[in-house]
Amino acid sequence: MPARLENKVALITGAGGGIGRASARAFSREGARVVVVDAVEEAGRAAVDEIQAAGGTAAFVRADVTRAADVQAMIAFAEAQFGALHVLFNNAGIFPDEDGSVVDTADAVFDRVIAVNLKGVFLGCKHGIPALLRAGGGSIINTASFVAVMGAATSQSAYTASKGGVLALTREIAIEFARRGIRANALCPGPVNTPLLQSLLADPARRARRMVHLPMGRLAEADEIAAAALYLASDESSYVNGTTFLVDGGTTGAYVTAE
Repeated sequence: MPARLENKVALITGAGGGIGRASARAFSREGARVVVVDAVEEAGRAAVDEIQAAGGTAAFVRADVTRAADVQAMIAFAEAQFGALHVLFNNAGIFPDEDGSVVDTADAVFDRVIAVNLKGVFLGCKHGIPALLRAGGGSIINTASFVAVMGAATSQSAYTASKGGVLALTREIAIEFARRGIRANALCPGPVNTPLLQSLLADPARRARRMVHLPMGRLAEADEIAAAALYLASDESSYVNGTTFLVDGGTTGAYVTAE
């Protein structure tokens, strides 16, 4: 049975850790040649080393997704290194501690979160779509979040606004390019057990306040989100386009959870 991403080239931003790194591993196992993109060179190269040690094919390019020149360069690198681009996974994102209520969050924090989480997706699509078209079409996966479709009293206003923007932008792209062989979907994870969230939930009271709202009683693992990204990247999802693809353990459907 052929691998699900055989003969495909996939570029993943934020691939040095968390969901991005788990997805890079998963895509490689299914035959993709993976372009690992990260702003932190050490993390990105470590991800490539891990893939290569497992017999996969990967290459690293450093990029700040808020800079158009860096994004243009990472797309050019993918085509030069592997000949084409078939899967574009705009996954890079930040969630700073200083991001809180709309009345407390500093302008600079808001601007930085929007720049990485939303403008980074915009630039990735702006410069990546022509490459996908040159390859005859492909799949775009943009990482949004479950918080884009529900509110919370434990506010993260900049992050939430950025992810809501990702949903709207992804729908627009999905409709515009559907007849040109490109699909675009917004991957919306629930809370994921990554180092970023672990640090935010280090305080037991803060963690307990959130865990009580999770129907499954646990955080998602990065590999579980990567499995959803793999589905969206593959031809198995050939008629999935413009979706808010929730992988949240039922959190957005909950009113009262089981004891």
